[in-house]
Amino acid sequence: MRIVNASLVAFLSSRSSLASAFGGAKLPSRAFTVRCGSTTMDATEVAPTADAVKFDDVSESYKELLGKLNTITQLNRCASVLGYDQQVFMPKNGESAAERGQQMAALSGVVHNMKTDKALLSLIEKAEADLSAHGGSDFKDEARLLAMERKDFLKNERIPTELASRASAHQAKAQQSWQVARASSDFSAFESDLKECYAIAKEMAECKRDPDDDIYSTMLDEFETSMPKARIDELFGEIKESLVPLITKVLDSENKPDKSCLAGAFPADKQAEIANKLVKAIGYDADFGRIDVSTHPFTSSSSTKDVRITSRFTDGTWREGIIATLHEGGHAIYEQNHPPSPYQIDSALSLGAHESQSLFWERHVSLSKAFWRYATPMMKETFGEGFDYSPEEVYGAVNAVSPSFIRVEADELTYPLHVILRYQIEADIIAGDLNVEDIPQRWNADMKRLLGVDVENDADGCLQDMHWSALAIGYFPTYLIGAATAAQLEHFCRKDFPNFDDLVEKGEFSPLREWLTEKVHKHGSRYESLDAMLEAELGEKLNPKYFIKYLTSKYSDLYGLD
Repeated sequence: MRIVNASLVAFLSSRSSLASAFGGAKLPSRAFTVRCGSTTMDATEVAPTADAVKFDDVSESYKELLGKLNTITQLNRCASVLGYDQQVFMPKNGESAAERGQQMAALSGVVHNMKTDKALLSLIEKAEADLSAHGGSDFKDEARLLAMERKDFLKNERIPTELASRASAHQAKAQQSWQVARASSDFSAFESDLKECYAIAKEMAECKRDPDDDIYSTMLDEFETSMPKARIDELFGEIKESLVPLITKVLDSENKPDKSCLAGAFPADKQAEIANKLVKAIGYDADFGRIDVSTHPFTSSSSTKDVRITSRFTDGTWREGIIATLHEGGHAIYEQNHPPSPYQIDSALSLGAHESQSLFWERHVSLSKAFWRYATPMMKETFGEGFDYSPEEVYGAVNAVSPSFIRVEADELTYPLHVILRYQIEADIIAGDLNVEDIPQRWNADMKRLLGVDVENDADGCLQDMHWSALAIGYFPTYLIGAATAAQLEHFCRKDFPNFDDLVEKGEFSPLREWLTEKVHKHGSRYESLDAMLEAELGEKLNPKYFIKYLTSKYSDLYGLD
């Protein structure tokens, strides 16, 4: 939840660069075959048997296609590194941002030309013919890869090169103006660039849109494939209906947790030390990544061998930095556990799937009672005598509910309403029912209506997120989709591991990580949608009842509700 993808620039120019969005954990020892590469390898890099049949051995067109797709992926990975540098290391001024914008625009133009080259479609068509001739049922991965690439080609073909380059250049410009506007809490300093962000995003969606699709569903499909607005309305409506009265009961309860352990003499460097130990314990392999500090925590992956995470720490208050690091570690675990190939089929299924992995570790592990029985001794050892609290006290404090201005600082109970607010604003702007200049007024009114919060300035309101500056219109719903998915995964994981809490308390996280790899990570994008994956792996599509039950049970217990 407390992330954006620093590689959004690369992601937006090609969905296949979703792998450069987040990051991962140590590869499991079990092998799973990657059949769509020019060589068949498994996750432990074990060579295939001599009699293994590879489709690229019988289809020269497919082999040539893989070569071209690999080049495109490597260029997108370059864009990922440039995006990470811009967010973490690059000088923060308009001139530097303009230069980086030119670099990104040039790279985006090259990639777009490659992805819309008619020769690419010709290779796809020839490979499809070869697949049919050789019995497609024997090459399911190859068939899926070809279907994905055909869909992407036909959508990308509709985007003029000029528009792709203009979008990339404006992202860099808008991200800089957003940072300036946020620092001065002045929406007007960002308003014109934001209007252009929405205009460009809408223009691109119009180009890609199929005749029967509404434009916002087309935007949503860029981030959550095959999850149209009508389906999201259904899911979010059920969640909102259940959570609003629950939040009211929790806030009215007199049994409030003591939060005193969250603030004190807790230096940022000590927080980072604890966070780094914990994120490595759950499975982030720092030998194939790095941990940095940024304004907005995020994860960036160039490949399974280069997965980076960032966090932010504040002297005197430790919760945000440590929990954010574990959240990003969940994204990273997903990335490092993909099959190690450069092809879209071996990248993340969707951003909702990605968010489910970060939230599984953040909420269902690191915000659990069992986790704080494991982690509190480490906190005491690192912070010293000033941290004299029991695991139960820490658990209560980190889960305390308090309506917040800031999405990334919100507790898990009120967080869904932050997402729903943004989702509805986006949808109304795209539908023409809300003007960009009216966003602050609408934002503040909705915050008051949904959470009872009076927003005092733009920085704490509509300027707090970078997503719109990156043209990521349709991204926000994936956070709540991911939260609901994480709860569903935890429900079924506990069925397979009745000793779930014992494993967490002992710091034995490998069985849980390997279960997630089996159910989610190793499949990459082999399923057509998140609903399809959950139905195949868990037995039912995304069902918000598990999320609602999880929150209701947890917070009824914590706040002593009837």
